[in-house]
Amino acid sequence: MRVLIAFDKFKDALSARDACRVAAEALAESKPDWEIEAAPLADGGDGFCDTLTGTINGEFHSAQVTGPMGEKVTARFGIVSKICLQESAQTLLGFQESTRDIAIIEMAECSGIALTPIRGRSPWTTTTAGLGELINAAIQHGAQGAIIGLGGSATHDLALGALERLGVSFLDKNGDPISGSPIPDTWSKIYRIDVSKFTLPANFEIRLACDVENPLLGSSGAAAVFGPQKGLTPERFEEIESLTRKMAHCLCEARSIEPATMTNPGTGAAGGAAFGLQTGLGATIVSGYELVKAWIGLEPKFERAQCVITGEGRFDASSLQGKGPGALALETAETDKRLLVLAGSLGEIKNAPFRPNCLVAISPPEMPLENALKATSENLAQALRTAFE
Repeated sequence: MRVLIAFDKFKDALSARDACRVAAEALAESKPDWEIEAAPLADGGDGFCDTLTGTINGEFHSAQVTGPMGEKVTARFGIVSKICLQESAQTLLGFQESTRDIAIIEMAECSGIALTPIRGRSPWTTTTAGLGELINAAIQHGAQGAIIGLGGSATHDLALGALERLGVSFLDKNGDPISGSPIPDTWSKIYRIDVSKFTLPANFEIRLACDVENPLLGSSGAAAVFGPQKGLTPERFEEIESLTRKMAHCLCEARSIEPATMTNPGTGAAGGAAFGLQTGLGATIVSGYELVKAWIGLEPKFERAQCVITGEGRFDASSLQGKGPGALALETAETDKRLLVLAGSLGEIKNAPFRPNCLVAISPPEMPLENALKATSENLAQALRTAFE
């Protein structure tokens, strides 16, 4: 049997690489004659840096940066050599020929929602300043371009905090600079954006890994869809929507870009960070899942496999909306390959084209979450042994 093991992270328990390792070791022990290949998955959120940097033996670095609530946090980033990438990944990214070393930056590391207390979350006071500082740190370590994973953000500041750390100024009606990070609470004071003093190297290119297709504004925009989980209350939606539109127009005017770009798919990702980084820095959005597929060489591994084992911490209907394990499971279901999806817990999935018993929750239903998280490795290994008895 030729088996492909391709897990995403089990949040708060196992990274994607560790989940693949645990599963491969358990399967090799019980089925020593099987051929096993591993391919850790990731989207643009938690685990993005670990997966992309670790799978090609890149260098990990860390820096002290500003967290989403203004506190100092230690954020990790990677540096990889472009020549080590799969040809398909190089083609997808399209970095210029002179780019050699690329930074792998995960927004969740510096501006992530996991860094904020549940009861203290607010889109009005959180900042992406740390993202700008992390980009600067990567440049100081020799990066000539960057790939930024946009998932898991705590912010709704259009990445203006990051832009401020990269030399952009925000001016009041008198033309005086407004001090501090440009969080939504201060947007009403801003009348103009000055982009004349960017500190990025001239040829520094940025790619944004993202599978979100939401535009910046409207009923499917950043505030409407993602604002509530970041602490936005219904009575303040129109206020933040109006200010978001104002700041987007200011940034478009500063960069001489048509405001219609804010309707483009994906611009609402990470609290509008995709829009801000696109408009302010000329960044380009790429599909996070397609990038990871190309990066880890998933396609040939998938073609060779007779059995595909995938999963993540929770597998539910949202997993089938562009996430790696869900996309891989759907692709496998269209073939005659055996499919096994292992997850910490399972949610309701209607009308999915999966065969009976291919979806398995590895945590015993009576086990408390705290205990289940601690026992994820053991539960994952046991679920594999049971599935192939």
